[in-house]
Amino acid sequence: MDFKINDFVSVLDDDLSGTIKRIEGDVIYIETSEGFELSYHKNELIKMEDKSGYSKSIFSEKSLKEVVAEKEKPKRKPSARKKPKERHEAVMEVDLHIHQLAPSTKNMSNFDMLTLQLDTAKRKLEYAIANRIPKVVFIHGVGEGVLKLELEYLFRRYDNIKYYDANYQKYGLGATEIYIYQNPKN
Repeated sequence: MDFKINDFVSVLDDDLSGTIKRIEGDVIYIETSEGFELSYHKNELIKMEDKSGYSKSIFSEKSLKEVVAEKEKPKRKPSARKKPKERHEAVMEVDLHIHQLAPSTKNMSNFDMLTLQLDTAKRKLEYAIANRIPKVVFIHGVGEGVLKLELEYLFRRYDNIKYYDANYQKYGLGATEIYIYQNPKN
């Protein structure tokens, strides 16, 4: 590239630009807008058409328009990838919070509330077994752990059930997931 005194140049590997003040062989001395004089090899500089920040010799108008158009296109969001096994597995959620099961707890004792929650859990579990639903998540909340212990006692009565804490990211500590061993419907 041919450089002349008073050409506006930009440094390739740095965020600096300035005007050429003198040329000594392959070494070019530029003055920045702050008034500093710096020396660079001619291979480290690029001639700019104006002080706007880009050289028309590097970027043709067409390629610049293509780059801008490409950046303005809406990008497709990557979908969360699920394992094939998880994609086809039916999951049933059962919320055992008392306010979800009864319109009012005004005249109910703690025993009545626990009995209602356990009866609901047993009924939903029998429904899942009858309808061949392999996974059920029982949302019981954290509390003092009485309902969780009673649910585990209920699950131990069944031979074909494995139970464990549900996905922590989704449910926190307040849910138990069961897996029912059976052949799923086709």
